[in-house]
Amino acid sequence: MKPPIPNSQSIGLDVGSSRIVAARSVDGKFRYDSELNAFVTVPYSKLAENLLTRDNILHKVVGQEILITGFDAQRMAEFFHVGIRRPILRGVLNAREPHGLAVLQTIIGKLIGPAVAEGQKVSFSVPAPGIDSNDGIPYHKACIAQIVSELGYRATPFEEGLAVVFGELERSDFTGIGISCGSGMCNICLAVFSMPVMSFSISRAGDYIDEQSALVTGELADRIRVEKESGFQLNGFSTDRIRNALNVYYKEMIGSLVDALWTYMASPQRLPRIDKPLPLVLSGGTSMPPGFLEYFQSSFRTSEFPLRISEIRVAADPLNSTARGALIAAMVETAAAAA
Repeated sequence: MKPPIPNSQSIGLDVGSSRIVAARSVDGKFRYDSELNAFVTVPYSKLAENLLTRDNILHKVVGQEILITGFDAQRMAEFFHVGIRRPILRGVLNAREPHGLAVLQTIIGKLIGPAVAEGQKVSFSVPAPGIDSNDGIPYHKACIAQIVSELGYRATPFEEGLAVVFGELERSDFTGIGISCGSGMCNICLAVFSMPVMSFSISRAGDYIDEQSALVTGELADRIRVEKESGFQLNGFSTDRIRNALNVYYKEMIGSLVDALWTYMASPQRLPRIDKPLPLVLSGGTSMPPGFLEYFQSSFRTSEFPLRISEIRVAADPLNSTARGALIAAMVETAAAAA
């Protein structure tokens, strides 16, 4: 039997391109709250504002517009036949979205609320440096820290791949490879005894699959995303054009991830000397479709990889893995400070 999770006031926050997830430890268990990281706008009127407030629809008034955010935004977009708008693109704040910060303030404020104690800690996820680009990461990190700090918390950034290691690899002493396959990026971290040896990210992830599939099918990327999250299986050619496109671009995305792992970790100067085989765990919403793990394993060629791999698996709870790892990191740091 697993020991109960110690209660803590700390919070782990996964600020993802698709969803924002807050993790807490309550009554010996992990508890998660999440919202879709998206919004739509409607013209302001006092009546509309009152009705949205009455129905507990998450929103914020900005000038002559009302920003409807979170999962309510998806429902409103379907009602008005419009696409949702995204505050985060490719893992960082969307430079083309003027309402991005206001939306993030609204969603994060709802999920974590004001701090209840002085020095209460929030560990929030940030992307690792990109192989192809680091544009926007410092600004993104500073903005999220400011939003969290203004709620009264002590905010600490935590790289997403390392959060997967903390969330999934406790049994191997936080040693192994954690990979978060999200919407905006894939984040990768090799850690030894909880210490990151190397971490990086690539920009081909879930959004890339949606966008490319939309281009070749003529559908909206939002509809592609909904189809992807509604029973899609990675199982080869399909007569359904959307699912066939998803199969093609999922395989391309996995191929890019495997190539990046080999390219980045092949250098002897980068790799530590590790005697025992390492686990590799995949997480994030993009890793969830049936067939993802099998295709990744067949592409990976474990026997030829420069590090010995003991297992490759998908996290049991892929959508919450990063938030859980960020929470564990915050709890460990808080406990160490109190000792």
